[in-house]
Order: sequence, then C-alpha cells, then structure tokens
Amino acid sequence: MTTILYGILVVVVAVVAAVVGLMLAQRLIPLSIREQSNTATGTIYAALYVVFGVSLGFSLFLVWQQFNAARQTVENEATSLQQIYNLAARFPESEQDRIKELAVSYARVVVEEEWASLQQGRPTERAQTLLGELRRSVVDLEPHSNAQDALYAASLQELDELEENRALRLLAAREGIPSILWVVLVVGGTLTIAFTYLFGMERAWLHAVAVAGLTAAVCLILYVIAILDYPFNSGVSVQPDAFELVLRVIQG
Repeated sequence: MTTILYGILVVVVAVVAAVVGLMLAQRLIPLSIREQSNTATGTIYAALYVVFGVSLGFSLFLVWQQFNAARQTVENEATSLQQIYNLAARFPESEQDRIKELAVSYARVVVEEEWASLQQGRPTERAQTLLGELRRSVVDLEPHSNAQDALYAASLQELDELEENRALRLLAAREGIPSILWVVLVVGGTLTIAFTYLFGMERAWLHAVAVAGLTAAVCLILYVIAILDYPFNSGVSVQPDAFELVLRVIQG
C-alpha cells in the first residue's frame, strides 16, 4: 500500500509541476506564435518522442528481465539447498546429520535475517558462515561405494550452484541499471513533456489536460522502472517464498 500511495504522490506532484510550467509558457509565448509553429514543432516533437519512447521501453524491459532473473535465482538457490539436504540423507547417519542441520539453519537465517538486510544490498555474516560450514561438511563426506561416489559428486555440484546463485542474488540486491541511463530517462522525460508547451491550442484547459495525461503516463512508467530496478528493496520485491517452501518440506 505504501508503494501505491507513494506512486500516486509522485504522479500528482509531477502533474501539478507540469501544468504550472505550461501556464508559465503560455504567458511568456503568445498563442499566435505557438499556433504558427505547430507544424514544425510537431515534426521535431515526433522525433523526440520516438527517441524517448525507445529509451523508456528498453529500460522497462531491462528491469523486468532483471526482476524475473532475480526471482529465478532465488528459486534455483533454494532448490540446490533442498537437493543437498536430500542427497545427504543417502549417506550414513553419522555423516548426514550435520549437513541436514546446516541446510535447515541456512534456509532459516536467509528467511529471518538476510532478507531484511538485502534492502541495504548486503548479506548477513551468519548466513555466509553457515554456507562455509556447509561446504566443509559436504567436502568432508567419505564415499564408501560407487553409488556414494556419484552422490558425493552430485552434492558438490549442487553446492557450487548454491554458492553461484547466492552470489547472483547478492549482486542483484546492490546493482541496478546504470546511473547514466537514469539521466537519459529523466532528462528525456522532462524534455518530452516541456516540448508540448510549444504547441498552440485555443482552449488552454484542453492543452493542460493533454499535458497532465502525458505527464502521468511518463511518471507512472518511470516509477515502475524505479521500483523494479532493485528487486529486493522495494514495495514490489522478490520474496523468500522458495526458501520458506524448502523449510516446510524438509522439516515435514
């Protein structure tokens, strides 16, 4: 709800600012001059709108892809953890208990502690420590048959995938789209809206409605890009559902 309210506030402020800017432009530039330049202004505006539209569409596609990739990374990490737990059950009880305990502890710490710290783009030391202990416990397994050799190799592979997906998750938590792209989006959006001030329309209220509608649309898309840019620290964020499911499964 906070995300929605904040988005509404941003759009309202932007629309008010855009309409005020239009009123100032109408006072400074006579209607007759603006009407005489409508054709030339329209030609230039069309090119500007296309360039900005392409940039906006590309950015929205980029952050949506990143958001989906982050969600898939979390699912892959949780799946690898569950696989390690299941593979450990095929080893002697004296060797499997420690691995199972560490797998459960890691999943619980990720859900209860680390997820909150992802909002600042940083991991928790405890989760990293548990992962290191889990690796040592898996590496220290001693296969006693060909079947256990295969299980041992599979466990190491799952452990590698777990660590790789964890690294990707932490990277997604602290890196968004490049700052220069935000400069392009903000400047491009401002120019696209401000350029509409140069059109001449006899009914000033109709011109204001058109500018307000365009401003609202641009701001909404920019706001969506902003909240999807960092998939772990916004109102619409990737949740630890996959880890919670793993905990329910392995704990019965």
